[in-house]
Amino acid sequence: MFDFVHEKRRLVQIVLMLIILPFAFFGVDSYRHSGDTDAPATVDGEKISKQEFETAIGQQQEKMRQAMGANFDPALLDKPEMKRAVLDSLIEQRLLIERAKTAGLTVTDEQIAQVISGIDAFKVDGKFDKARYTSALSNQHMSPLMFEMRVRDDLTGQQLRDAYMQNGYASQGATDNIIALNEQQRVISTAQISLLSFIAQVKVDDAEIKNDYEHHQKEFQVPEQLKVEYVKFSITDLMAKADVTADDVRKYYDAHTSEFATTEQRQASHILLTIAATATQSEQDAAKAKAEQLLKEVRLHPENFAELAKKNSQDTGSAVKGGDLGLFSRGMMVKPFDDAVFELKTGEISGLVKSAFGYHIIKLTAIKPSETTPFTQVSATIMDKLRQQKAADAFAELADKFSNTVYEQSDTLQPAATLAGVKVEQSAWLAKGMSADGIWTAKMQQALFSDDVIKNHRNTAAVEIAPNTLVAARMLEHKPAAVRPLAEVSNLIKEKILHKKALDMAVKQGTMLLGQTQQGSKVALDWSAAQTVSHAKHDGLDGEMMRKVFQADSAKLPQYIGVEAPQSGYTIVRIDAVKSADKPDELKRVGYVQQLRKMTGDALFQAYMADAKKNAKIKLKLPEQAANTEVKP
Repeated sequence: MFDFVHEKRRLVQIVLMLIILPFAFFGVDSYRHSGDTDAPATVDGEKISKQEFETAIGQQQEKMRQAMGANFDPALLDKPEMKRAVLDSLIEQRLLIERAKTAGLTVTDEQIAQVISGIDAFKVDGKFDKARYTSALSNQHMSPLMFEMRVRDDLTGQQLRDAYMQNGYASQGATDNIIALNEQQRVISTAQISLLSFIAQVKVDDAEIKNDYEHHQKEFQVPEQLKVEYVKFSITDLMAKADVTADDVRKYYDAHTSEFATTEQRQASHILLTIAATATQSEQDAAKAKAEQLLKEVRLHPENFAELAKKNSQDTGSAVKGGDLGLFSRGMMVKPFDDAVFELKTGEISGLVKSAFGYHIIKLTAIKPSETTPFTQVSATIMDKLRQQKAADAFAELADKFSNTVYEQSDTLQPAATLAGVKVEQSAWLAKGMSADGIWTAKMQQALFSDDVIKNHRNTAAVEIAPNTLVAARMLEHKPAAVRPLAEVSNLIKEKILHKKALDMAVKQGTMLLGQTQQGSKVALDWSAAQTVSHAKHDGLDGEMMRKVFQADSAKLPQYIGVEAPQSGYTIVRIDAVKSADKPDELKRVGYVQQLRKMTGDALFQAYMADAKKNAKIKLKLPEQAANTEVKP
């Protein structure tokens, strides 16, 4: 039980993060069965809604923007093949969950509650807070029921994924072969045919430069640019003006003492004998009988509780620690366990406690009583909190007025700046498609590079660039997208052509010399000192070179290979010797086995999903398709 909680809590943290990004998958029946006539796909009769699809596209767009930075082109996701890839991912998500449910995999309400209560985003002062939970979900336009259904779906699907991913195989023979290949070392020397030695022989005329310029206009394009003035209105601007007295701080402390008190915590150890959800009555009776016998032994020898837990407990996470679960507050454990622990006295051992996970024998080892932090230690924190509350109230009151002023007086930002009590500032030149940074988020850039701002000379709307932070801007200067003139880039083009021609000459000569060495001719080359390389250690040598080095036939040495180096010329490599790998220590061998099992587990899972798609009834209706298409992927 407790292994489940610790392992899956991280997964739900990820789910929550993806929701906020937002997540591309909605595990809620109200979405699946909505009357979405534009649903882009159905899977075995279940719709993937247009909303799910559009959200998934948005998430993928944001991932690509972060990965590609200034090179990101939003039009990439307009391509049919990109949309199909996103839709395929949603289809696989849906199939995974449905197959998991068909297999009888479930997640109990107690497990859901246990996992959600451990999410930091829902805690206040280290404790799960229902109001914070509801508020956080409301901010994402989601009810607790919707979120809990989503968590249940994802954890259910994860169980099926884990069943394959964690059961890969690695035979001893395969492991030995992989280790031998991967740990093998080869002794090599290299000789460089530098392109620099050919630069003096290369000539570039004006016609070549002009031709390259005309055929590579995109390389010299300067994006559309704006210089703007802007107003930033943030809750931070109001905090300094918030009037909070020492008396206010004291009154708050006295009225909210519970906020500054830690809850009572208890430390317990347990022995768990699990019962499978599908166990027959006779299996359940046998488990109970075994637990009762173990309880008798514990009560006869309570001093041996830790040793008995190590030998008998089926909660592997705590068994190695003698059953110790550490400190926890009321409500953190499943209810039957929780109720039993908080009725015990220090040193006492419970009777059999049955939960959804099996039979527990519990020993209370310590009680940490509630403590209240003195006023002097928290007064500064309270002062900041009250200032923030006042600032938040003021911001909420002014935010709509600020937005309305920006809109209604669209030819100037000064009235909005006066209202917010801030200054109008100026930007440097901003390029369309630049990396999102600080004030200039993707949403803000979209507002700036619009016809309303550029052609109609109006303010942008007040855009929320961060929580409780609004920005509005207006254009000062505009530069349309343009191609840099030939005169400005001719030297760059010349250098590029010189480099390309010199590289071609270096490669031609290097290829010729390689052929001669391979035929046994004596060729005068400046060989480097010998170095020993392996797949893992090959400092200064690129991957393509290493691939060829280890592909070379080692039956007859020396062997010679050649590799083009676009930045420097051509490299000839001489392989002089092959060293077999030493027998790996047990730790390294275990690492190889784990990697192979992970790889084969992934292959098993991918094969399972391919079969699931093959046997599912999947209908697609992407915008580019005129009619439904039934597919058997």
